Amino acid sequence: MPAASALTLVNEFNGHLAFKMYAFENASLFDHIQRHNYFSVLWIKTGSGKLRINFSEYDLAEETLIFSAPYEPFMISAGKGDAPLTGKAIHFHPDFFCVLKHQREINSNGILFNNLYHLPIVRLSARDAEQFELLHAQMHLEMQHTSLSQYEALVSYLKIFLIRAMRLKVHQTPEARSSDAGAEPFILQRLKDHLEEHFRRKHSPSEYAELLHISPKALTKLTKSHFARTLTDLIAERLIIEAKRELYLTRKSVKEVAHELGFQDEYYFSRFFKHNTDVSPTVFRETVGFGAGSESGSSA
Repeated sequence: MPAASALTLVNEFNGHLAFKMYAFENASLFDHIQRHNYFSVLWIKTGSGKLRINFSEYDLAEETLIFSAPYEPFMISAGKGDAPLTGKAIHFHPDFFCVLKHQREINSNGILFNNLYHLPIVRLSARDAEQFELLHAQMHLEMQHTSLSQYEALVSYLKIFLIRAMRLKVHQTPEARSSDAGAEPFILQRLKDHLEEHFRRKHSPSEYAELLHISPKALTKLTKSHFARTLTDLIAERLIIEAKRELYLTRKSVKEVAHELGFQDEYYFSRFFKHNTDVSPTVFRETVGFGAGSESGSSA
């Protein structure tokens, strides 16, 4: 079923979607794999279902926010309850508001978006939902009429929306608070440190298992239990996040990006990137990154 009351801003320089918001009345818009060249925030208002994103699956309930980054594969299936899965969607292209460029201001990258270890959802209380409704209504009002400084106003409301969601996410994430029962094992904390330090050069699970003095099978069992991902998945996601960052924000060639990430063969890197995002590094850069809408780009 088509989105109801869709309001859209288009980048006049390249024709790409800049900002879009709409309501949806069921899950049919998202019941197949989604891979878009923009950030998405989906707000489930009623109903229940399943979110499948990257390599994991999560339960959805009413008053839940979902966050996905460009070309991050996800889909939603509705539950079997009586209430239909309805909600609101906000999409924005990095040309309109780039989370990576503004991460120092809002700190949402790595919390709301591009996080290997935490679930990509935020639960809202009734009071939280009221506050987000006010912000959503302000953005909706701005989108209905072209006015002076419309872009600046929309970016401001979106920034506040993301900041408030980020604060809730931090509060709801046990790892962001003091350690308590059920917290992840110390060995996984060390794994995250090693992954951040070595992902550019160490690409195999056995290398991290060796650093931690544990068998690859046992380490993968732990990562699947606590992060709902295999160690191979975690390594691949970390490489893709960094590759996207380089393609977003720099004019480095694909060959240079591949080399910096430890790939000796840029064509193997391109295949690896396309396998995980469904698009090549060049297409990603042309539709999302630094050279989007311009003549600049990568060499491969």
